[in-house]
Amino acid sequence: MTNKKKTIGLIGCGLMGSGIATSLLRNGYPLCILEHEGNQPLDALKAAGASTVADTPTLVGQVEVVILCVTGTPQVEAVLFGQEGVLRGLQPGTIVIDCSTAIPSSTLRIAAAVQQAGGRFLDAAMTRTPKEAAEGRLNLIVGGAPEDYLDSLPLLQAYAEVIVHAGPVGAGHQMKLLHNYVSLGFSAVLAEAAALARVSGADPGLFCDVLAAGGGGGVVLERLRPYIENGDTENFRFSTANALKDLEYYCAMAESLEGSHGVAQAVRNLYADACAAGLEQAPVPQVIEHLTGQNQPATAVNDHNKNGI
Repeated sequence: MTNKKKTIGLIGCGLMGSGIATSLLRNGYPLCILEHEGNQPLDALKAAGASTVADTPTLVGQVEVVILCVTGTPQVEAVLFGQEGVLRGLQPGTIVIDCSTAIPSSTLRIAAAVQQAGGRFLDAAMTRTPKEAAEGRLNLIVGGAPEDYLDSLPLLQAYAEVIVHAGPVGAGHQMKLLHNYVSLGFSAVLAEAAALARVSGADPGLFCDVLAAGGGGGVVLERLRPYIENGDTENFRFSTANALKDLEYYCAMAESLEGSHGVAQAVRNLYADACAAGLEQAPVPQVIEHLTGQNQPATAVNDHNKNGI
């Protein structure tokens, strides 16, 4: 039995990825980061011991675990299947952990390709924010073989505090989409009600107090409340474009399973309309402005590789 920590390669060092990197280094994991223009500044991570490489084959040739923290399914597929992708240099036994939000049917194809190349695969979708990522307090929803999950659990515990093994490969991404649909669906309902409350002249603080004391209380209200009352977006910096992406993935999953998703389509259309109105990079709470017909200049969210909500 050895306590030697596995060498980690990180692809996608955006807001969430850089938080994960911070937690891995704090817990003593050797870390190599793929250089990319979308990364957050790497100076602090390098000072803490991280190394960097310029190309994916070099990265995967020297690590035991590859963590993917990119935006979604197209980016994951490009990172895996591209001419200079992960599969080109994957070493036998390497564990690939995909932390993105992705379409489960694609996840199954990717996992099969990784396994055919001699590797192992986990989908480990994240919830919460970059702050919790840096603190090692993410929530993870993991899909994969039980033996691969247990082998990777000490590593996952380095950057997450609540970890659920949802089932076989694809189950993590499936459950993440269910989670994000509920969260973003509740956000859409609250945004529409807040917009009507504003148009009606209702006091925003009283509106929030009434919801909090009744059936409207909960996490979503607490995230949107600072914006409803004071125009403060800091509590919910998840872009409308990412919300639209997640709803499109959810609808695609529902269609593939022949499941009912009429409400989801309506929520998806709301975020699509807001994006078309110029709010792609605005945080979700600013959808309220769109619904009141009073669009303001969008407060841009730099959420490259930001998958938590």
